[in-house]
Order: sequence, then C-alpha cells, then structure tokens
Amino acid sequence: MYRNILLAIDVEDEEEAERALREGSRLLAEGGSLHLATVFDPGGASFFPHVAADASEDIEQRARDSLSALAEKHLAFNSGATLHVLAGSPGEKLVALAASIEADLILLVSRGAGGRWPLRRATVECVAVSAPCAVLVLPAPVKEPQEGGES
Repeated sequence: MYRNILLAIDVEDEEEAERALREGSRLLAEGGSLHLATVFDPGGASFFPHVAADASEDIEQRARDSLSALAEKHLAFNSGATLHVLAGSPGEKLVALAASIEADLILLVSRGAGGRWPLRRATVECVAVSAPCAVLVLPAPVKEPQEGGES
C-alpha cells in the first residue's frame, strides 16, 4: 500500500481514467493522499501571444473541469483527492510534480486510443526512467474479438 499516489489522467479518455482511478484507490493506504494530474499542451509559441494566452487559459479551465468531473464520478472519496492541471511536457511535468509532492508511486496507463500512442509511449518512458519513486504502468486493455468479425 502506498501513502502518496500520483495518478496521470488523460481527461479525454474516460475509460482509461476510470481504470487509473480504480487502481489508484485500491493501492492507496488508509489515510493516504491521492493526487490526480493531467498535463496539457499550452499551444506553444504564437505570433499573437495574447491569443495563445487566452486559449491556454481556456484549455486549462476545460482540463480542470474535466478532471474534477472524473474525480466526482469515479472516486468514492473525492474530497481526499488533490487535482493538478499542468501545462507543458507531460513526462517532465509529471516527474517534477511527483518530486514536489513526495509521491511514493506514479500510476499511468500505457496508452490511450487513437494516434497519440507515440507521444504517450515517450511520456511513459520518460516517467519510468526519471521518476523519483516507484512507477506502475497499467497495460492497455485487451479488446475481445467481436463475434463474426475478424480477429
């Protein structure tokens, strides 16, 4: 059991988030702290900095709202979870957050749906190599072949 767990949450993938929240809750020691973190790309440099800043604030607020909704929906003890919304490189931000909160476990899901897999793989590798604590990577769920379909 772990006393201070950091869960990396992709707010755009509810199934993945639910798996991470369920496993994090299972591994959390009584009286422990659960930290939910999502990292977004602030949009990089823009020719019009004020436009990028406004867009970044909107993205951050949407991410915070989504993270809060996921916690409320999937955690029985939402009041015990601390939410973190970070802008920048996911691997670097998660490692830095884990160090600052003195996490004893970082929990990630190995990949999400769609074409983001190369980026996600780089994040998992960065966290696994650089983390100041133990790292648990949940494997992607195995999809059952559909009846009558190709396997």
